[in-house]
Amino acid sequence: MAFTVVSDSFKDGDYLGAEFILSADFGFGCAGGNKSPHLKWSGAPAGTKSYAVTCYDPDAPTGSGFWHWLVVNIPANVTELPAGAGSPGGKLPAGALQTRTDFGAPGYGGPCPPQGDHPHRYLFTVYAVNTETLPVKADSSAAVVGFNLHFAALAKAEIMGLYKR
Repeated sequence: MAFTVVSDSFKDGDYLGAEFILSADFGFGCAGGNKSPHLKWSGAPAGTKSYAVTCYDPDAPTGSGFWHWLVVNIPANVTELPAGAGSPGGKLPAGALQTRTDFGAPGYGGPCPPQGDHPHRYLFTVYAVNTETLPVKADSSAAVVGFNLHFAALAKAEIMGLYKR
């Protein structure tokens, strides 16, 4: 069975709804609900001991993309995150850890590309990980999380949302 991820919040390749877009609180000019979308995965390979979830915009005009969400140490018996899990007051599973995004703090930060720019791709990736915990902290950078995932991932599944303003 293939490792796959789906969402009740959006279909692969569809535009993300306003509830998932960055809120005005961040000062980037967007006024969405800043709610992390629902994600559900299946088909993880044998040996999976935890999961990690990331959201990355490879189209951000930074030279290195933009990390919108990173969650590690999701227990292996968890195969779904409800909408809003990564948002303030959200319900992440016990043991899961959100790490620092490119907004400078842990937690989901929704899409907000520059006004008039082309549609940006938001890649929601679920990693099947070969260890229960990664050696990272809440203030670890996305690069450090990515480095650890590179060596610990058994498989990954991806779903893409789009957004343009």
